[in-house]
Amino acid sequence: MTVQSAQPTQASQSPQSEQAAQPDIVYTWTDEAPMLATHSFLPIVHGFAQRAGVSVGTADISLAGRILAAFSLADDDLARLGELTQSPAATIIKLPNISASLPQLKAAIAELQALGHEIPDYPDSPASPAEHEARAAYDAVKGSAVNPVLREGNSDRRAPAAVKAYARSHPHSMGAWSPQSRTRVATMGSGDFRRNERSVVVPEAGTLQIRLRPADGGEPIVLRESLPVTAGGRGRHLHECRRPG
Repeated sequence: MTVQSAQPTQASQSPQSEQAAQPDIVYTWTDEAPMLATHSFLPIVHGFAQRAGVSVGTADISLAGRILAAFSLADDDLARLGELTQSPAATIIKLPNISASLPQLKAAIAELQALGHEIPDYPDSPASPAEHEARAAYDAVKGSAVNPVLREGNSDRRAPAAVKAYARSHPHSMGAWSPQSRTRVATMGSGDFRRNERSVVVPEAGTLQIRLRPADGGEPIVLRESLPVTAGGRGRHLHECRRPG
C-alpha cells in the first residue's frame, strides 16, 4: 500500500513508490472503466484531501495486481485492506472491480506474460504438483475475490445483529393493499433474475457443489467441486442456465 501524488499520468499503471505510513484514505486501483475514471476522480480526491491535511494512499486490487501478488511478484494489497477493514479508523474508496471470469483471467495472464512477468499459464487440467499449485493460486484470484474481503470489517453491508434482533421483535406490517393503488410490478416473462435466480438459506454447515446444467440437456458440468458453507448462510443459484452462443 502506498502514499503518492495522484496525478493523471500516474493513474495508467499500478503505483510503485516506496512504502509509507498508513494513509488516512485508501483509494483502490481496479480495472477497465473504473480505472479510466481514476484519471479524473483520483486527482480530485487528492486535491480536496490535501487542502484538509488528509493523506491519500492507493492499493492495487486489480486483477493483474492480484495475479502478481499470488506469485509473490507484488505486494498483496487486498490482504492488507482486509486487515485494515477491521479498524474503525479505516476509510477506503473502493471502486467497482471485475469478478474475473476464466477468459478474463487467461487474457490477463497472457498480457502480464507479454510484459515480461514470469508467471505460469493457467492449467486447465493440472497434472504435476507445480500445476496444481498454480491452479490453486489462480483460482483464488478469479471470481468475486475482492468483495468478501473488503466487506468483513466496518464496510460490511449486512445489518448488525442488534438491528436484526429488533426487527424480529418488532415486525413491520405492510398494511392493507388497496385495489385502487396505481403501483404495478412488472418483470420479464423469462431470462431475468426473477425467473432464473433462487435464494436459499443453508440449514447446516457443510459443502456445496456448483454445477452448470446445460439447457440443451447435456451432462452437468462441475464448475466448483467443493464450496464450504456455514449454517444460516445465504446462497443464490440460477434456476435456468444457458450456454453462450
